[in-house]
Amino acid sequence: MGALARALLWPLLAPWLLPAAPALPAAPLTLPLRVAAPAPGPGPPAADGLALALEPEPEPAGGAASFLAMVDNLRGDSGRGYYLEVLIGTPPQKLQILVDTGSSNFAVAGAPHPNIDSYFDSQRSSTYHPKGFDVTVKYTQGSWTGAVGEDLVTITKGLNASFLVNIATIFESESFFLPGIQWNGILGLAYGALAKPSSSLETFFDSLVRQAGIPNVFSMQMCGAGLPAAGSGTNGGSLVLGGIEPSLYKGDIWYTPIMEEWYYQIEILKLEVGGQSLNLDCREYNADKAIVDSGTTLLRLPLKVFNAVVDGVARASLIPEFSDGFWTGSQLACWASPETPWSYFPKISIYLRDENSSRSFRLTILPQKSQGPRCLKFLGPSQQTT
Repeated sequence: MGALARALLWPLLAPWLLPAAPALPAAPLTLPLRVAAPAPGPGPPAADGLALALEPEPEPAGGAASFLAMVDNLRGDSGRGYYLEVLIGTPPQKLQILVDTGSSNFAVAGAPHPNIDSYFDSQRSSTYHPKGFDVTVKYTQGSWTGAVGEDLVTITKGLNASFLVNIATIFESESFFLPGIQWNGILGLAYGALAKPSSSLETFFDSLVRQAGIPNVFSMQMCGAGLPAAGSGTNGGSLVLGGIEPSLYKGDIWYTPIMEEWYYQIEILKLEVGGQSLNLDCREYNADKAIVDSGTTLLRLPLKVFNAVVDGVARASLIPEFSDGFWTGSQLACWASPETPWSYFPKISIYLRDENSSRSFRLTILPQKSQGPRCLKFLGPSQQTT
């Protein structure tokens, strides 16, 4: 793909980013996904190995890119993903699409399903053209099969134009459209190497880059940790296509290299629980790969790392009388209404390699309030997640 960077602005789960050494002033949590060597020319140099944010390029003549128009164009929450409103076909049909950096296909429900409220009816669109083949995509959880075609798509809070893109209309699925979801399709934003049935099927974002002439950059901010400020409803975020919106962050952006261009595969150097290193070989953290995936809200870990994290959280917890059943996921722990149980747990820090390989920075994840009753459950090792 292009030489520019793809970037992901992570939700502000942690109030700062700190390098391993030396200490620097606080900066917001930002993790770019794709990095290229800086182009020669005028501009401020990087300071102390800190990569500076990309400046948005001038608006292309036909692209009509407006970053401010894309601010707050996502809805969702930290438990069920983040979705984007799009219009598909002629006349346009409105759908909500899950934004997923862990896959590369664009697909929408093509038939009624009990867990969704709408679907794309290709027969009602005069601009839909079938391609004559089906595709099946499997995820960590769920799968679907759909008929591949192409049609016009408009992002209602995005680029001010319609674009002809490949789209799969899902006619069969298993554990994909789950109860309670607010979306009825999926937008895969990973590299074309992951596209099914092959990388020859152009991805949604590659089509936008080619047709709109926008830079090969997108950034994503997710703001759904815990409940919204109003205490109910949904949180949101921003998917910025073609650049990075400066109003969405403060300070400078840290960059970490992409190890392989299929998923957004990165390298984790170490994990800390409550400020104490797990002291595992870095190969354990990256088996069989470490990826950035906006389609899940869980931190999924290899079993050995998961067990080490559980042991670390148990040691650092402020409540020593937790039963063994809580740590294995077989028992709930509940508190009286005035208490804040999430504050009893330690912080978890993930260290990533900086663009300058001699340095690192850490993402510190704070214990968070969860939605629902004042009971917590630790996911057991069978799920290999925390």
